[in-house]
Amino acid sequence: MSALDSLRIHVFADGADLPGLVALSKNPLIRGFTTNPTLMRRAGVTDYLGFARDVLGAIPDRPISFEVFADEWDEMERQAHQLAALGASVFVKIPVTNTRGESAVPLIERLARAGLRLNVTAMTSDAQVRLVAPALAASPSAFVSVFAGRVADTGRDPVPLMARAVQDLAEMPHIRLIWASPRELLNIFQADAIGCHVITVTFDILGKLGLVGKDLDAYSLETVRMFFEDGRAAGYRL
Repeated sequence: MSALDSLRIHVFADGADLPGLVALSKNPLIRGFTTNPTLMRRAGVTDYLGFARDVLGAIPDRPISFEVFADEWDEMERQAHQLAALGASVFVKIPVTNTRGESAVPLIERLARAGLRLNVTAMTSDAQVRLVAPALAASPSAFVSVFAGRVADTGRDPVPLMARAVQDLAEMPHIRLIWASPRELLNIFQADAIGCHVITVTFDILGKLGLVGKDLDAYSLETVRMFFEDGRAAGYRL
C-alpha cells in the first residue's frame, strides 16, 4: 500500500479550469471539488451559471462547492438558493462574515433550516468553528472550511488549531472539517494525521503527487543535475 492509498482524508481539487477539473475527475484520489470567485476570475470564467452547469454536467457524481459573491444578506440568500437548485451535489459556500465583518450566522441558520447543503468558508480560527457549527445543526450535510494555509502564512502553526476544530466537530458527524488553502503536499499528511475530514488542494500542488515517497538520494541527484545543466545552458564563465 502506498502512502496515498493509506490516506483516510478526502482530497478535493480546488480550481476553476474546466478541462483541468474534468481531467482530475478521472483520478480516484479526488473525492470532490471546490471553487470560488477568485479562482473563477483567474481562470477567465465570465458566465458564472454557465460555468457551474458545465462543471455539474461533466462531473455529476461528486460534491462540488460554488460560492455566493454578494455582500448583502438578502442577495446572498437569493444566490444561495439559486446555486443549490443546480443539483443535489452542490454545496453552497457562504463566507463566515460579509466585507463589513458582520457575522453570517443568522443567514447560515436560515439556509440550513431550508435544507441547503452548505460550506462555510474563509474561516481562520477554531473559535469561528464553534460559533458556526450550531448554526449548521439543521443542514443535511455541511462543510466548514478553515484556511489553515493562510494561518500558516502568518507564522502560526495551523496543526493545533485544526486538531481542536476536529474535536469540536466530533459530536456533529454531518459537519465535515476542510483544511483549506494548503501550501504543500506535506499538509495532506498533516491533515490526515489529526483526523481532518477533507483537504482542498490546488492544481499546482496536485501536480506534485508523483513525488510522494520519492527516493531522496535520487531527488538530490536530480537537483544537482538540474543546476549543472542550467549553468551549462546559460554559458556561464568564471
